[in-house]
This record gives sequence, structure tokens and C-alpha cells, in this order.
Amino acid sequence: MTASSEQPRARRRGPRAMAEAAARAAAGLVLGAATAAVEVVLLAAAALLMAYALAFSRGQRAVPGVVADGARRLTELERRRLALLGGSGDAGYGPLRALAYLVLRAPVGLLGGIILVLIGYGAATGAELAVSWWITGDYLDGIPPTWWIVLYTAVVGLVLLFVAVQGLVGVAALERAVARRCLGPSPLAEYERRIAQLSVTRAEVVDAVDDERRRIERDLHDGVQQRLVALGMLIGRARRAGDHARAADLLKQAHEESQRALEDLREVTWRVYPAALDGEGLRAALESVAERSAVPVEIRYDVPGRPPHAVETAAYFVVCEAVTNAAKHSGAGRVRVEVAGSATMIGVRIEDDGAGGADPSGGGLAGLARRVAALDGTFAVHSPSGGPTVITAELPCG
Repeated sequence: MTASSEQPRARRRGPRAMAEAAARAAAGLVLGAATAAVEVVLLAAAALLMAYALAFSRGQRAVPGVVADGARRLTELERRRLALLGGSGDAGYGPLRALAYLVLRAPVGLLGGIILVLIGYGAATGAELAVSWWITGDYLDGIPPTWWIVLYTAVVGLVLLFVAVQGLVGVAALERAVARRCLGPSPLAEYERRIAQLSVTRAEVVDAVDDERRRIERDLHDGVQQRLVALGMLIGRARRAGDHARAADLLKQAHEESQRALEDLREVTWRVYPAALDGEGLRAALESVAERSAVPVEIRYDVPGRPPHAVETAAYFVVCEAVTNAAKHSGAGRVRVEVAGSATMIGVRIEDDGAGGADPSGGGLAGLARRVAALDGTFAVHSPSGGPTVITAELPCG
């Protein structure tokens, strides 16, 4: 077992992930500027068609079918584009909500397009200025590239670029806000969804506690109880033995059986709740799991401070169950555990090189999913046939 404070691979790729997110956001803004122009045309046509409908349909159909279909399709396209900006919207909306969204969203998209055009114009002007100064010698506006002119131009260009980038960040945030306001669920619907989620979570917690009790009873019945029965039988045989040597041999076997029963009892007690979790914290408890595991376990731990007690407990049982399953069922030769997080979120990732095929609906993994859900966390199992098996959990600390 090796323990290290190295960051997991996912966190070491932070700059790359940030660059990919920036590229997706830029693509989303470019597409948004293009769709905004289409939406302006649609809204202009929709205004004429709706005015005609109000005037001649006697109010029976305020939104013509062609307008409703166009608004829905454009709104659905915008919902997919918003995924590039890290936002989304509710899939359930009518034509009026779709039109309201497009009316508010089109100016935002055009604003993003204007900022992008200004950035492109600034980049082209800077390139033209550099070419005229140091390649062609045909100074732009007749101004030679003295050091203070170059410095002044560079500072002004960087300031303008910073302002433009901040403008794009603001446009992206405004895009998400408009989508949440127009396409997201109402506060009442959100409260109802949350109440339903809490009701399901509460029921799942009760089921998880019942499953845990049944597991403890099974471990005691099939393990410790059987050991104690065998111990009683050996002591009884020793008492009835007429031969001193035979009695001594039976007492020796009884002593060995009592040691095994004590080990089983300690194992059950440890699985119920590890004492190290209270005293030394999650890292020490995970190191104990690695020491007791039948397969080599590598632990990478990078969590500042101590998480809340409930989060530590959930993270411990996720790792403990995953390592136990890898040792018993997957035929793994090695297990890698990564625990990383911040003051607001703890991430747990367990990967083994076994045969895969783990069933997320199985008793142990399903119980872990319920335990994590009780903390408003997320739990996922990826275990294709042939492996590897990867179990992840995200646990909020707030």
C-alpha cells in the first residue's frame, strides 16, 4: 500500500480542462451569434403572423402553428448550444415560453457577436500594424515604431482585449441566466421536485439502514455464531474426554477457535464502524482498509483539512465496499483509490484491474448509491465486461 498527497490525474489536467472549457464556450458564443441573426428574422416574421392571427382568427389561435414550430426548434437548438456554455434548460415548455426566451435571448446573442467582431477587428489591426512596422516598413498612419509607441499600443491592446474577454464572460453568464429564467422550472415546480427527491432519499436511507442490519445479522450468524458453536462443542468434548492428553488437545483446538471467533468479531465490528474514523480521520481509516485488503491498494489522498463527519463516513464506506468487491468478485490484482476535494466537495474514485461486469443494482453498490444520495451526492459505476471497474462518488461538504 502506498499513500501519497499527489493530486489525482483528473486534477493534474486542470489547465487542459480549462482550455477545453474555454474552447467550448468560444464555440458556443460564435454559434450563438449566428443563431441570433436567424432568431431576429423569425421574431420579425412571428410578429407579423401573430398580428394577422389576432386580427382575423378572433383570438382562437394567438400563436400560428408555423411560428410555434419554428420557436420550438430554435429553442431546442439553443438548449443544445447552451451545453457548451455550461447551462441548460427545462425540456418542457410551450410556444409562448419559447418565443419569450427567443425575444430575450436574441439581443444577448447579437451582443456576443458584436464583441467577437470587435476582437477580430482588433486582432487584424494589430497584425496589420506589426507588418507595417517590421516587415514592409510602410508605417501605418505614418507613425514610426518608437519604443514608447510600441509600449503604448501593446498596453492599450491588452486592456481592450481584457475588456472584450470580460464582455464575453458576461454574455455567457447572461445566456445561462436567460435560459434559467425562461426555460427553467418555476420556483413552485422546483420546490415540488426537491420535496419529492427528499422523500425518495429518506425512503432509500431507511432501506439502506435495513440492508446494513441484515448484513450485520448475516455476518454474525454465518461467521461469529458458527465459530462460537464450534467452540462450545470442543469445550464440551474436552469436559467429557476421559483421557488427559485428548482433553488437552481439544482445549488447544478450542483456544484456536476462540482466536478465530475473536478475529471474525473484530472484522464485523470494523465493517460496522471503524474506530480510526473518529480518532485519526478518513485518511487513517482508508490506510487501514488498504492494510487489511487481500489485494494491493494504492491510495492517493488530497483533501485539505477534515471533511464533515457524515461525508467522511460515506466516503469510507464507498472505498471499503469497492475494495472488498474487487478482492472477492472481480479477480483484481491491484486497486487504485483517489480521494480529492476542497472545502465544498469531496471526490472519490476507485479503479481496479479486474474482470469487470459489476452490477450497480446489486445489494452492496445499491446501498452505497443510497448512502451517497442521502447527502445530495452523486454515485456512478462503470464496469464493462473485461474491466476495468471504476466507481466514483461526489460528496458535497456544505
